[in-house]
Amino acid sequence: MTNDKNIFGCFVSYPSLMYDATEDQKSTAKHQGDLFHTYIYGDNRICNTLKTLNSEDYGKDLKLALFQFYVNPMKYEVDMLKEIESYRKNEKSIGIPIIITDENFFSKSEEGRFNYLKQTILQKIDLLKEVVKKKKLDTNMELLKSDLNKVFQ
Repeated sequence: MTNDKNIFGCFVSYPSLMYDATEDQKSTAKHQGDLFHTYIYGDNRICNTLKTLNSEDYGKDLKLALFQFYVNPMKYEVDMLKEIESYRKNEKSIGIPIIITDENFFSKSEEGRFNYLKQTILQKIDLLKEVVKKKKLDTNMELLKSDLNKVFQ
């Protein structure tokens, strides 16, 4: 269900490792990246749920809000990430980083993991709402958040 009308998209960045990482560290990182990937992509997963919402239903100034999931990023990567990226006027898009760690995701039950993802996405929508208001974009954020809550039920 991918088309250019989806207002939301998803991107997953696998864990980063130092050049001298052990085989065990590499294996664990790959396993966690693969595991997280299953929560985002596939039938009845977060990305497909998000893709039921079309940009044309919410206005003309936001065509894509890209959730960028960073799985166990290194400290320097975390330091470079913003809570929300700048609006890209030419693309009519915005990137929304979400950091995934052992503490906030992998240590939880399956239900806890889905709840964390949903809760975090809804919190990021509040940040997006601030950008839309500040930039005076033609995007109905109240309707978008309401519809997002409905698809997460």
